[in-house]
Amino acid sequence: MAPALVVDGAACAALAARYAKVRAATRALVAGLSAEDAQLQSMPDASPSKWHLAHTTWFFERFVLMVSADYQPPQREWLALFNSYYQSLGPLPARHQRGLLSRPSYAQILDYRERIDAAVLRRLQAPLSEALAAAIELGCQHEQQHQELILTDILHAFAHNPLQPALRELPMPPPSQALPLVFINGDDGLCEIGHGGTGFAFDCETPRHQVFLAPHALANRPVSNGEYRAFIADGGYRNPLLWLSEGWNTVQTHGWQRPLYWADDLDSAFTLGGRLPLDPLAPVVHVSFYEADAFSRWAGARLPREAEWERAAQRQPVRGNFVESGLLQPIAASKVEGVQQLFGDVWEWTASPYVSYPGFRPLPGALGEYNGKFMSGQWVLRGGSCATPAEHLRASYRNFFYPADRWQFSGLRLARDQ
Repeated sequence: MAPALVVDGAACAALAARYAKVRAATRALVAGLSAEDAQLQSMPDASPSKWHLAHTTWFFERFVLMVSADYQPPQREWLALFNSYYQSLGPLPARHQRGLLSRPSYAQILDYRERIDAAVLRRLQAPLSEALAAAIELGCQHEQQHQELILTDILHAFAHNPLQPALRELPMPPPSQALPLVFINGDDGLCEIGHGGTGFAFDCETPRHQVFLAPHALANRPVSNGEYRAFIADGGYRNPLLWLSEGWNTVQTHGWQRPLYWADDLDSAFTLGGRLPLDPLAPVVHVSFYEADAFSRWAGARLPREAEWERAAQRQPVRGNFVESGLLQPIAASKVEGVQQLFGDVWEWTASPYVSYPGFRPLPGALGEYNGKFMSGQWVLRGGSCATPAEHLRASYRNFFYPADRWQFSGLRLARDQ
């Protein structure tokens, strides 16, 4: 057997710094939460903040520390508690019952994080295999996903509280400027999408491959709150001709009449800063795929296909309104030319189902359950949001959710055939 490739000390030091930065960012997000806040689970699809803190720690314990034969988990019974969906690793609690795990306590979870952090950082003081370094980087990327989930899940929980609490006071967004919605021609013909270079990518972003794009155009910015208000005023939620059959059934079943968190008067929305006035020029957010698709039909357009979106994004730097801005809400586009806001502000629903690329191969072992097993019944979103860490994104990044989901920071951009 060939010897394992080894990552040198300088690379280990850089990875240790990245690990510490990511873990500290998670702690900063929950700094204002009480133990009671951290226990909340407001629906089956959301998880308590406490569970997110524990599960991301479990990931490093299970896939980094436990590969060493001499490591013994201090609380072996916790390994099942904080497993998310890795069935190959043994039994795990039902997702909708995570909020019932009052023990271990919030304080014990925070202590757990500190102990695992110390163990991982000790491991990074010496050279390690490329495989283990890759597992640590995957864990950091995984934690950054959960950083956004902490924000979306606590927003959903706080929205159910009649006191309408704020996670924190949000800074004032920059002044809005009206930017007319126009369509800009995209590339057509053969092009390549998917991750094919250096740097990290999830397995579902690979392999890089050719696709054929028909002539098309993308809107220069996402759909705004004001434009979505016009859709509502025109009876958009009352016209079955605009909706997919499953979408119309969902609207009728749940009584949807507006985006999630909007007030009845359509003038304000609940945010991580409490209830705030709606900026009519900012991107609409917290809409489902069904709502995005219906709006697109009403507007005489369609949603972009993910290859069209990625081709446009390949030429763009990853700049925008991300979690680091502290705004934690979408802001209006700047008054400049070209396709704007491809990154940040809102995840953009696409017309593409979440399926594998040609030649896709999942990761070996239990980590192969990370993405591939979810390629059924979900739709791709692109671009990141105001709650996404900037360094977590790239043009090839594929997010995915079920079509009725709208508690994420999800919006839409229009496209049309040429």
